[in-house]
Amino acid sequence: MQARNSQLSYLPVRLAIVTAEAKTTGETGHARWTYRLRVSAGARAVLEAEWDRCRWVWNECVARSRKAHRDGEKCGPAALDKMLTGARRITPWLREGSSVPQQQVIRVFGTSRAKALKDIKDRLPVHRRAGMPRWKEKRDAAPTLNCTRRGFRLKDGRLHLAGGIVVRVVWSRDLPADPSSVRVYQDSLGHWYASFVVPAQAEPLPGTGLVLGVDWGVRETATTTSDAYDLPHAEHGRKVMAKLGRYQRMMARRRTPKGKPPSNGYRTAKRQAAKLHKKIVRQRQDTARKWAKKVVRGHDAVAVEDFRPKFLAKTSMARKAADAAMGATKAALVEMGRKHQRDIRLVHPAHTTMECARCGARTKHALPLSERIYTCAACGAVSPRDKNSAYVMLVRAGLNPAGVDGVRPPGPPVRKAA
Repeated sequence: MQARNSQLSYLPVRLAIVTAEAKTTGETGHARWTYRLRVSAGARAVLEAEWDRCRWVWNECVARSRKAHRDGEKCGPAALDKMLTGARRITPWLREGSSVPQQQVIRVFGTSRAKALKDIKDRLPVHRRAGMPRWKEKRDAAPTLNCTRRGFRLKDGRLHLAGGIVVRVVWSRDLPADPSSVRVYQDSLGHWYASFVVPAQAEPLPGTGLVLGVDWGVRETATTTSDAYDLPHAEHGRKVMAKLGRYQRMMARRRTPKGKPPSNGYRTAKRQAAKLHKKIVRQRQDTARKWAKKVVRGHDAVAVEDFRPKFLAKTSMARKAADAAMGATKAALVEMGRKHQRDIRLVHPAHTTMECARCGARTKHALPLSERIYTCAACGAVSPRDKNSAYVMLVRAGLNPAGVDGVRPPGPPVRKAA
């Protein structure tokens, strides 16, 4: 980061020390591989019946945990397992289904409840706490079945689930290893999918000797220290806003009174709106993954602003911030870095727009959003606001570029992405 005429020159930034050894290939946790399912009418009826039993188990767990809270008792997975065993013994309808997905419901419930209790114990603010598990109603909860290794098997290209359920999988690609578990679920369009958990294999890339700083924003989704890697706002949601509004108005006109079944016209409009939402989500994911792949291929280390855009939902920038999909883009970058064994460092965003990347001086007051040029009162450096913040990410992450010495890395400690 060379200074010239009191400005920052935006050139590719190299590490001061570059290691030539490549990381060895190995497992890097687990990954999900999702495939479309072709479900017959008979298999669909059995899957929905199995989901009704699992939903009953979940709601019974919610009732038992609330009662235990009122009585001052403990309600852990062991007690809920005993409840399930007793319920299956006296309820033939529940006993007709497999015990594997029902037990997994208890495991998921226990994890969700433990997280909520931990947030309460840690005295987190209410807006940051995970809520306690709530009821699952049939009209709102989409079917989801989880099976461990003893609850499913793959044979002749078909997925055999416990309980005699057989569905055909659309093998768009081969599984890299034997799966340890599977999740069968239905999306908002009524399509069925199978998500297999397999060991994630690392695919290391050759070293480049370059580093990159990333700053998130609304005008541009990602501003980096190199102009070639800036991610402009794709505006996928804005492009279909008129069509989506028309479908939503159709739903509002055709909505039936409460207590009456929805009309066919309402179901049609709802499906069209859901299909459009699904298209937007996939476009955002595709844009994020392509950009993350490009960044990871070109750099050994990336300093990323650990930005959580949830608070923007209560501001006037809520719609544009949601359309930018900053959270999904950051998750795609972290996942791509883990897969290719790149060094992804998450930098705390506090005061990153107030500090000078050249000398480390901090302004006394926060800059208004309308002020897009950062001018340092100490050293006189002038640069675009977001570019300066991207360089601050590099400094805070300890990735001091060649030619920048003596700059302190202020702010909270930097954590590495998992």
